[in-house]
Amino acid sequence: MPIIFGPHDCGSTTREWLVTDGTGGFATGTVPGLRTRRYHSLLTVADPATAIRHTALAALDLTVTLPSGTKVPLYTHEWASGAVAPAGHRYLETFALVDGVPRWRWRIGDVVIERELALRHGHPSVGVTHRVVSAPGPVGLAVAAMCTWRDAHGERHASGPGLRAEQVADGVVVEDAYRIAGPGWQPAGEWHLGAFAREEEARGLPAVEDLWHAGTYFDRVNPGATLEISAWAGDLGRRPPPATAVITEARVRARKLIAGAKADETLVLAADAFVVRTPQGPDVVAGYPWFGSYLGDTMTAYEGLFLDTNRADEGRELLTARTGNASSTWTEPEGSWAPKDSPDAPLWLVHAVDRHVRRTGDSDLAAELIGPLGRLLGERLGGGGPLDLDPADGLLRLGHAGTWMNGFTEDGPVTPRVGKPVEINALWVNALAAMADLHVEAGLDDSSLRDRHARAQHAFRDRFPAPEGWLYDVIEGPAATYPLGAGAHHDDPTLRPNQLLAWSLPHGPMRGTSLFAMGEALLTPLGLRTLAPSEYGYQGVHRGDRDERDIAYHQGTVWPWLIGPYADACAATGLPTDGLLTGLKAHLSEWGVGSVSETADGDPPHRATGSPFSARSVAELLRTELSL
Repeated sequence: MPIIFGPHDCGSTTREWLVTDGTGGFATGTVPGLRTRRYHSLLTVADPATAIRHTALAALDLTVTLPSGTKVPLYTHEWASGAVAPAGHRYLETFALVDGVPRWRWRIGDVVIERELALRHGHPSVGVTHRVVSAPGPVGLAVAAMCTWRDAHGERHASGPGLRAEQVADGVVVEDAYRIAGPGWQPAGEWHLGAFAREEEARGLPAVEDLWHAGTYFDRVNPGATLEISAWAGDLGRRPPPATAVITEARVRARKLIAGAKADETLVLAADAFVVRTPQGPDVVAGYPWFGSYLGDTMTAYEGLFLDTNRADEGRELLTARTGNASSTWTEPEGSWAPKDSPDAPLWLVHAVDRHVRRTGDSDLAAELIGPLGRLLGERLGGGGPLDLDPADGLLRLGHAGTWMNGFTEDGPVTPRVGKPVEINALWVNALAAMADLHVEAGLDDSSLRDRHARAQHAFRDRFPAPEGWLYDVIEGPAATYPLGAGAHHDDPTLRPNQLLAWSLPHGPMRGTSLFAMGEALLTPLGLRTLAPSEYGYQGVHRGDRDERDIAYHQGTVWPWLIGPYADACAATGLPTDGLLTGLKAHLSEWGVGSVSETADGDPPHRATGSPFSARSVAELLRTELSL
């Protein structure tokens, strides 16, 4: 169903839209068109060899000349001086997301101008149309191309190396990297200094860059007619289809995805944005606009992104590729201190393969992957990495680094997980049973794995229950790391949602036992807090510079993806789930339009934070809605 905003909501700079090209590239911005992030652009290109993204076409600034001769800018920018000028967003009548295609309509009296854009799937190419919906006569449309070419995580300034540009008949070629084409090209070539991105300043990052005005497209357009502009990278000599055709193709593709998935239309299209195809095969972008691909995120989201959207064939290809090569292929932004993948990523991979085989009946995949999966687990648990198998009880010990709770500063991990974390060991017990089932599917003996599973499950049930009524978050951790939870084994009883996996996973070690009612402390309309507000170190706001954000990242910040494990755990133990997804469904029009955010503040009203478009959040909401 379309998502539509009227004049009042069109002024909200906290609502962002996203379209993707299926290769890792994207276009994104705010509903009113104000560029509040360094990532906002109409064309950001992913290098097929390295997956490094570059921002190309920053904006197309539209000005209309009315039949009276009056010129009205319909665009807006914020500048380092503090000015927001011009203020063309005031003329927005509606913004709509229809079949995944964003549409803006500006009204200036009896003149209505409409813009639509789409990226060509499988190609680094954008098509933008400007249609005169109604007017008493022809109007002039001038579209200024505001350009850059830089790493998507950085800035470019006029004081640095000049922007190389070659003027061509219908536009310009920038840095030999991308081309812009359209009618009535009038070359320019000047820097606009001091473009300001307020969200970057709020995140403690450089917030000012300069934009290069390459030139302007101009045409007099009759009512009902259209001015089209295309921009593309790759083979610059090969012109893409017209912008109208690109938009039509995007709509047709969206409708096919929706028809095939039999799930919520908005969530199906949101899920599609994260599935990309690289030279190595299918992959998953963890979130836009700054994340790359991470094995743990990919496999956590696997069921919702692939099995619940009728993409099992693509998923099978992905599982085969990632089992053979479990490394990540995308770069980490901001020079993060955190490791690229969490130690539990291979355990999530086993879970994803198990769910694929269970739901599709693909015994051939079980036979194909059981050997590589066993070798991968052997490598990861062989003592050379952060995880090690404790021969005394068959549980896993984490020697260093973090789990999915991977907030880091220069001083180290914010949420220490050294010892035996509950989520790692819930995944481990689940993986042992899953591997045994896969052995059966492949016609192999499963007795040894069944014995190991029984031993690990018994140890888990014996050691993790805490006197408080819930599970320890980490057992056998160093006393200096967990001073408040120090005991005979330095066990940490901090109330966090990690323990949910012990009930939610299909082979979870606490299946068949009652679940502590943790909803009062952890459940919010947008997901679960990562720490109960009553616990020491709780942070109710996830804002500020990188260190401030990382400190709060898993210290109370809400993560929407956790609604999946919570719902599964409730269903497994007979707890009610009525209305559980109401807030998240409403959130689809609140921040990342048509999608779900990565995180939100722990304190009410739970303002969205982090990446506006999160693969795990979307996948778990989609999967959970179908399963309830």
